Amino acid sequence: MKMKKSLVALCLSVGLAAYLPAASFADANFVPQNTSAAPSIPVSALHQLIWTPVDQSKTQTTKFAIAGQKLNVPGISGPVAAYSVPANIGELKIMLTSEVDNKNRVFSPNVLIFDQNMTPYAFFPGTYFTYLVPGVMSSDRLQGVMRLTPAPGQQKIYVLVFTTPRDLQQNTKLINPAKAYAKGTGNAVPDIPDPIAKHISDGTISLRVKSASGASILVGSLFGSSRPVPVIIGNTAASVSKAHNSAPFVQRGPILDDTENYFNDGIRLSVEKGDIDKALKLMNEAERIGSKSARSVFIESVKGK
Repeated sequence: MKMKKSLVALCLSVGLAAYLPAASFADANFVPQNTSAAPSIPVSALHQLIWTPVDQSKTQTTKFAIAGQKLNVPGISGPVAAYSVPANIGELKIMLTSEVDNKNRVFSPNVLIFDQNMTPYAFFPGTYFTYLVPGVMSSDRLQGVMRLTPAPGQQKIYVLVFTTPRDLQQNTKLINPAKAYAKGTGNAVPDIPDPIAKHISDGTISLRVKSASGASILVGSLFGSSRPVPVIIGNTAASVSKAHNSAPFVQRGPILDDTENYFNDGIRLSVEKGDIDKALKLMNEAERIGSKSARSVFIESVKGK
């Protein structure tokens, strides 16, 4: 019986993969998001939340009905989930999954990403999280992958998950398993309705964080007279690092074109590989010996990512 169920699930997953367009798979949907479209949240309200540390070796599951927190802010409905993520392990791949329950209900997630000073840097609205069909080991779900690069010097970034009044007025169309099974086995697809999942404010989500590489959204400030000082948020304290004594800036005469090109090429290549820290070091060294173009090359390269 167990083998039979696994075989049916496999047929369903194969059939559904053929049934849905490739754009349904959330791992591919990377676009920078405009934080001005997100609800405006006072920093004082963020300080009242308990930020759950996320271990990159584990999946963090949150049931909003049990572990959700209150955040009385216009544009946010129901409880929220708050996580702190290590920002000193390189580029991050954060996968957020919201499962459809056995009553065909699902939490439609929205995500705000903050740097260690609680400045919002990225917003992923409910439309970013796409419907994925059930597989051998998974059920119907909404899922999205967020790729982030914490700016050098940060210890933590913060992830806030919530839903909105607009999302609660909408729903998600699922795929009828009978249609998927027929498609996967080569039979005629029956003309039957697909189930509809109602959006709710107290569903269940899971969050998984991994180190990664590739195109991502920069979180945190790259430039400034000094590094930002980490702040204490809820019960989570970002470690305060000692200020680094860097060599004083020395402005020299114009450098040779070959030397300038060497540094600029190194900056572009480092950014392309996702090694922002190395690109920054190359930029600083180039400026120290008199480069006039290294900074603009760095900024253009980061924007191009």
